[in-house]
Amino acid sequence: MSTTRARRASTPRPGRASAVGSALARLLRRLGWAAIVIAGVTAVSFGIAYLLPGDAARMLVGPQASAADLERARAIHGLDRPVPVQFARFVRRLVHLGPAGVGDDSAPGAHAGARADPEHRSCAAGPLGLHVDLGYSFHYRKPVVDLLEAKVPRSVELALAALLVQLLLGLSLGIVAAVRRGTAWEDAALGATLLGASAPTFVIGPALQYVLAYELRLLPYDGYGATAADHLRSLVLPALTLGVFGSALYARIVREELRTLLRQDFIRTARAKGASRLRALVVHALRNALLPLATLAALDLGALAGGAIVTEKLFRWPGVGSMAVEALQNRDGPLIVGTVLFSAAAIVLVTVALDVAALALDPRLRSRSR
Repeated sequence: MSTTRARRASTPRPGRASAVGSALARLLRRLGWAAIVIAGVTAVSFGIAYLLPGDAARMLVGPQASAADLERARAIHGLDRPVPVQFARFVRRLVHLGPAGVGDDSAPGAHAGARADPEHRSCAAGPLGLHVDLGYSFHYRKPVVDLLEAKVPRSVELALAALLVQLLLGLSLGIVAAVRRGTAWEDAALGATLLGASAPTFVIGPALQYVLAYELRLLPYDGYGATAADHLRSLVLPALTLGVFGSALYARIVREELRTLLRQDFIRTARAKGASRLRALVVHALRNALLPLATLAALDLGALAGGAIVTEKLFRWPGVGSMAVEALQNRDGPLIVGTVLFSAAAIVLVTVALDVAALALDPRLRSRSR
């Protein structure tokens, strides 16, 4: 009898096995679509970047370079080949295997900043010998991966701060509008959300600069800050600018979700069992209203981490967005492709992770997938 029970316990249940298989198939489909989207973005951005006017080799070696220097720069960076060949080379070298050490910047015959090994002059070495190669910036004369490595943490920092502001403002206004229905509080909350949604960031930003930086002298106008305290103070205005603009949609979603949930039977049951109005609102209603808000917040995080172009440029925040603007102004093809590709990858990967997390947390999605 004990042996039979042990065999039954060790045998996987058919329902569980099918659920795992369906979840795995769903993940593979999402990864496949993600790869297709990233490939399409890569092709389009590469084509646009290399159709821009200007001589990339001349940007690399300077206006006073000789014809021999121009030809050598074109040969080193593959600019003497047709555009389809350059694109094929870019795709082939995007993620490839290479030596563990990338090398130094003393390549003979190459300008300052080139790697020692010509095959890996613009690579960033990762674990297991994997290299990521996004090309070489014509303007900065550095590998694009090095530039992104310096800018991405700053954009992610701004994205997290802006997302925190969005959640705080959106939740507060949405709860007030849902609880104080039909009162002046609801009208004020809805008016604030309408104002935040209709005013773009290039209007909100200068308004906050005028009030908080010029009139009240509380915060710096822009910049990154030299010390940790200055850095935190410099983070407030761009985070508020993005947060005010993005919180309007959050507030309306919370308001509509709470209005629907507060009329449900389980809320009335909780109140009948002695739960206070605050407990019924926070524990029972608001917890269920956070799922669509979490979905939207995850998508916003991917978009903001890819670079908030207007806000970063307005406040001189040294992130991916401001670097993308400079790349366009300088006709820097590899840097344009690198910033666009990073932004697209951030959004796509966050979307895939969000879909997998929702499938793991929501049993209704698992049953629907089966």
